Amino acid sequence: MAMTRNADAVAPVRSSGPLSTWVTRHVSTAIGSLGRLVRQPFASLMIILVIAVTLAMPAAINLIVKNARSVSGSWDNALDFSVFLRQEISVSEAEALARLIRQRADIDTVEFVSAEDALAEFKRQSGFAEALDQLPDNPLPHTLVVRPSAGNTSASLILLQEEIGNLPESDYVQIDTEWVQRFHAILDIVRQAISIGAALLGVAIIVIIGNTIRLDIENRREEIEVTKLIGATNAFVRRPFLWTGFWYGLFGGLTALALVHYGLFMLEGPVAKLSGLYQSNIAVASLDLREAAAIIGIGVFLGLFASWFTAARHMRRIEPR
Repeated sequence: MAMTRNADAVAPVRSSGPLSTWVTRHVSTAIGSLGRLVRQPFASLMIILVIAVTLAMPAAINLIVKNARSVSGSWDNALDFSVFLRQEISVSEAEALARLIRQRADIDTVEFVSAEDALAEFKRQSGFAEALDQLPDNPLPHTLVVRPSAGNTSASLILLQEEIGNLPESDYVQIDTEWVQRFHAILDIVRQAISIGAALLGVAIIVIIGNTIRLDIENRREEIEVTKLIGATNAFVRRPFLWTGFWYGLFGGLTALALVHYGLFMLEGPVAKLSGLYQSNIAVASLDLREAAAIIGIGVFLGLFASWFTAARHMRRIEPR
């Protein structure tokens, strides 16, 4: 009895596509590179810590600037300026002037502070009430606290202050928030310094990872020569070193995040104590998701770039003999 083969009984053997082969090779190389790092725990840990500290330093300073801007964020809206009136101006004249200024479209509010109220508040806050009672006359003038509207620009604010200062009833105009502008200017300088420092530290990371990859290449020189002798390309030989740089950058970035968050944890107690002393609600701002991803991404990019540059540079010098 003749036996017939059923075509459906045996599944056809299909060769994997180029994409599947490429992914399989990279996964295998990535696991092998990670295994090399694990087999050298002390040396790998030292390099990762150096990368982590280098990434954490500008991140921590930038976080300090971020918190400083957050604390001073409410100050940006306080663009008030005080108008001290002449001593001979009466209460009725000062109130009429306040109503006149309040009608301007570029003015939000105008608060009138009489000389008597100002003196009473000064006595209460200074603690020199008995000494001030000995004065024959009140030395303080009537004051108008002017808050411009939100639509004003820097140029219009300067023009507004000059116009009010030139009024016949005005004696002196004091800008209450000039120090806020100076403080933000200082923060801008610090932010620029952080950018420059971060660039220099990035170069340091490239040098550290590049030197590590160079030593790894020299230690595996014979293996690379044999691999090239059987026909391997420079791209194939370079692949494990690229993954080594990737792991260094990834673990360095993650460790940097851990260091920054640990520093924030250590600051929570002192900040809470300071907030209680000033009876305010001061909270330490942490890294958001975008900033955390940027730190890890920068670490991975620097690791890949350093390993690629070093491997490409030294790989051309190694040829089978």
